[in-house]
Amino acid sequence: MSALFEPLTLRSLTIPNRVWMSPMCQYSAAVEGPEQGVPTDWHLTHLGSRAVGGAGLIIAEATAVSPEGRISPADLGLWNERQQEAFGRITRFVAEHGAVPGIQLAHAGRKASTDRPWRGGAPVGPDNHGWRPVAPSPIPFDEGYPVPQELSEADIRRVVDAFAAAARRALAAGFKAVEIHGAHGYLIHEFLSPFSNRRTDAYGGTFENRTRLALEVVDAVRAEWPDELPVLFRVSATDWLSENPEDPREGWTADDTVRLAKELLARGVDLLDVSTGGIAPGARIPMEPGYQVPFAAKVKAETDLAVSAVGLITEPRHAEEIVASGQADAVMLGRELLRNPYWPNFAARELGATGHWPSQYHRAL
Repeated sequence: MSALFEPLTLRSLTIPNRVWMSPMCQYSAAVEGPEQGVPTDWHLTHLGSRAVGGAGLIIAEATAVSPEGRISPADLGLWNERQQEAFGRITRFVAEHGAVPGIQLAHAGRKASTDRPWRGGAPVGPDNHGWRPVAPSPIPFDEGYPVPQELSEADIRRVVDAFAAAARRALAAGFKAVEIHGAHGYLIHEFLSPFSNRRTDAYGGTFENRTRLALEVVDAVRAEWPDELPVLFRVSATDWLSENPEDPREGWTADDTVRLAKELLARGVDLLDVSTGGIAPGARIPMEPGYQVPFAAKVKAETDLAVSAVGLITEPRHAEEIVASGQADAVMLGRELLRNPYWPNFAARELGATGHWPSQYHRAL
């Protein structure tokens, strides 16, 4: 039997295999009007085709909990009923084809209000459907980015409430797993990392203070999410700063991640989705197949929290080895699933497991 194609149960939810679709922004929603942030036929096709292709868990892209939490004006959102309704047909289609529908809830923080990547991805202002970003501290992400508005403690409470409200809507839309985005330099990660958090109040300084927002969001989402369904948390396990002797900048570390993972487990998080980076422009990242897997393996070895691994995992036997060796409980695929939506089913064939081809495609087998 293939370890990659064994089911995994989180709480009462059984996911049919360990090949999962990582959330990937499509920047394809309306930027204004009643359809702002609403998923479209593109999102139905994008997510649905990967369910048809055999992925066990399909996680919809970073979905903003508020308008100012979008990465771009064309991002998806889940702050109103119209968005919730449109997600419903996607979750139904995904589930009908044997996959579990999940969603990543997010706030982009100081990396918000940027253009679509294929148009350069530069910051956009009010004249191009943009807005002023917010952050833990008034420090721009990079040269050419605006100085973000520092969030007050009252603003932070509103962010927490927005995550809770979005979780309620996600449940009503039919999602069975919810992931909190605490990685890649977006708002929660900005609070976690001393590189971007220079606050002197209860949300800055010490590890306990810098992790306060993340834990408050987890508590708020877990309170809205049914006990029988899982909550995931995506983390950047390192900023690639403090662990790089050639880069003197202080950042979040792998040891910090292990410490946070223990706190997340105690508060009802069921799996840590382990990625890296995104907070510091110019950080040196050794990009190679499986380069982030050791961070997932470290969390798995040093805590009782389940983990997924992501990052340049492209070969079925490599994915199999990651799971079979116990380095991670599942693998998240991103770009490889963009290239080939049917990767899971082809991988199952290569590994001698049973895929999940739809009946309509059996003539091609």
